[in-house]
Amino acid sequence: MTGLTRAPGWIVGLLFGCLACSSQPGTTSTPTTPSGPTSGSVRLLMLTATAGFRHDSIATARQVLTSLGTSSGEFTITATEDVSAINASTLANYDVLFFALTSGELAFTTDQKAAILAFVSRGGGFLGAHSATDTLYDWPEYGALVGAYFREHPWTQQASVIVEDRAHPATSALGDRFSIHEEFYAFRENPRPRVQVLLRLDTASVGASGDYPLAWVQSYGNGRVYYNALGHFASTWNDPQFQQQIKGAIRWAAGR
Repeated sequence: MTGLTRAPGWIVGLLFGCLACSSQPGTTSTPTTPSGPTSGSVRLLMLTATAGFRHDSIATARQVLTSLGTSSGEFTITATEDVSAINASTLANYDVLFFALTSGELAFTTDQKAAILAFVSRGGGFLGAHSATDTLYDWPEYGALVGAYFREHPWTQQASVIVEDRAHPATSALGDRFSIHEEFYAFRENPRPRVQVLLRLDTASVGASGDYPLAWVQSYGNGRVYYNALGHFASTWNDPQFQQQIKGAIRWAAGR
């Protein structure tokens, strides 16, 4: 698949309207710095390209995000499988970049890599879901951006997830814990010393011990980064609690 796959027509119109507005006096195409609330729909660019394992849930993830944006009116989605579409010129028209279920060594050029880091550092938002940590191992700056690299998935089962931070917009509606059937990740290094952990696995629920963060946030320059290790199954993307997490994360990452 090449090029940008657009969401429904009215969304496309809104996006092109935003592009047109950037040429008017008093406006700018530079991503907004998320230091405080801003108005308008969040413009989100969603990349689902894969160079390794490809999840069956990708189509569901794209459909769910498009539906959530349409129903809430809070954000607009442009979904793409085209790695070349992620560049400085394109990113200038968005508030948040979302690596959803990406994998492998995606063929970004040096300029594209610099553009991604500059986009977030200057105030853009970045979201990663599930195998976004199984992506770009040969680019350590990306590992620092997303927060960790995938090591293995020891448990694929129903398990309990502990909500560590109930004040964050991504987790405020979850209560103190929830149960979900998922493929649970372990990472090469525990990201806890470097990030603000939102969720962790209740290891007792899988007959194990240790510390396994599952979702976290961090600042990156003037930008905001959110990662959630859940999302292996289509059922996860269809789960209202997971959808609430992603919606809250989008708002937060865009400074809304």
